[in-house]
Amino acid sequence: MTTHETRQSVATDVPAKAADVAATTTGEYTTGDRSPFTLKQLERLDEALTMASRETAINFSVYVGRLSGDSRATAEGLHPGMGAKAANGVLLAVDPGQRLLEIVTGQQSVKRLPDRSCALAALSMTAAFGSGDLVGGIVNGLRMLSDQAGHPSRFR
Repeated sequence: MTTHETRQSVATDVPAKAADVAATTTGEYTTGDRSPFTLKQLERLDEALTMASRETAINFSVYVGRLSGDSRATAEGLHPGMGAKAANGVLLAVDPGQRLLEIVTGQQSVKRLPDRSCALAALSMTAAFGSGDLVGGIVNGLRMLSDQAGHPSRFR
């Protein structure tokens, strides 16, 4: 697994309660708390993930929740949870409570998304987070990463 040192300060207006909830685009949560996202926001995230994955043949995943302890190590620990898709996967891990963003790439996906590409996407995401748009930042980051990775036929 290859990882990117993409530590960004995430300035958001997301309530602290959202940091205690880990959400996936399937709407599953790790605690009994209510979702930090509306149904419409979850649909928007799911559409962005689906489009990025289809266009690139890279498996994108988003984690929003607490990255306890060493955030980098926690994000790297979450990445293998993608199973067989991890090698060609990209995990965007956002902790609004700690104001952190980590991007972790797999052994195959890093060939199409080098550090520079991930850093540019992280910059764009943190700018949106700074204005209080968590979902918009993630969606724009996925679009940027998808554009940078390009269509898989270019790499055959």
